[in-house]
Amino acid sequence: MEQIKTVFFLSLLTVLFVFIGFSFGGSSGMLIAFLIALGINFYAYYYSDQQVLKQYDATLIEDRRHPVYRITEKLVQKANLPMPSVYLIPDHTPNAFATGRNYEHAAVAVTMGLYEMLNEKELEGVIAHELSHIKHYDILIGTIAAVFAGAIAMIANIMQFGAIFGSNRQNSNPIVMILMAIILPIAASIIQMSVSRSREFMADEGAARMTGDAQGLQSALSKLENYAKKGQIHNASEQTAHMFIINPFSGMQSSFGNLFRTHPTTEDRIAKLEELKGDL
Repeated sequence: MEQIKTVFFLSLLTVLFVFIGFSFGGSSGMLIAFLIALGINFYAYYYSDQQVLKQYDATLIEDRRHPVYRITEKLVQKANLPMPSVYLIPDHTPNAFATGRNYEHAAVAVTMGLYEMLNEKELEGVIAHELSHIKHYDILIGTIAAVFAGAIAMIANIMQFGAIFGSNRQNSNPIVMILMAIILPIAASIIQMSVSRSREFMADEGAARMTGDAQGLQSALSKLENYAKKGQIHNASEQTAHMFIINPFSGMQSSFGNLFRTHPTTEDRIAKLEELKGDL
C-alpha cells in the first residue's frame, strides 16, 4: 500500500509540473517541466530525508552512551528493527520525528529539549512512537509528502505570478491560474492530513505495545502539547509539520484550522492510549 501511495504522489507531482510547463511554454515548456519533475522525483525518493534533517540543523549522535542513542538501541532490539541513525536537533522545544525511505535508511531525530525535559519513561514512549512509524513504513510516504507539499506551494506561487504578470502563451487563462493557486495549497493540506492522522494513532499504539507502558507516552504527549503552544521549533515549516510527533504549530491553530490539522488532538490520542491500558 505504501509503495502504491508513493507512486501516486510522485505521478501527481509530475502531472502538475507538466501542466505548469504547458501553461507557460506550450509543448517545449511541457517537455522541460517533465524533465524537471523527473529530477525532483529522483531527489525526493533518495535525498528528501537528508533535506529535512538539514532543514532542522540535525547532527548525528555517534556517542552510544548518549541517552537518546541508548534508549533507541534498547527499543530496536525489542522491536526487531535495524538500528536507525539517531540525530539531535539544537532546539529547546521538545519534539521528534522519523524519516528515511526504508528500514536500512531510517533516522530518528529529537530536539535537545525533548531529552532535557522528559524523564526516561516519557523519552522511551516518544522514541518508540517514531520507531513504530519506521516499522509501519510510514516514514517514506511522510517524507515524500513533505517534499510534495513544498512543490505544491512553489507551483501555487508560479500560478499567482503568471496570473498577475501574464504568461508567454496568448491562450492562458488568468482566472484559471488564480483558482489553481488557491486550490493547490488546500490540496497540499488535505494530502498531509490524510497521511498523518490515522498513522499517529497507529504509532501511539505501536509505541505502547513496544514499551509495554502507555503511561510514559501519555505523559510525554501532554508535556509536548503544552510546550508547542508556547513556541515553535526554529525553521519549522508547514510542509514538514505532519512528520513531528506533535504539530509544531499547535499554538497557532484556530478552530477553522482544526479542519485541516495534520494530527489528531492530543486529548484524543491520550484517550486512545487509556483504552489500550487494559490490553497491556
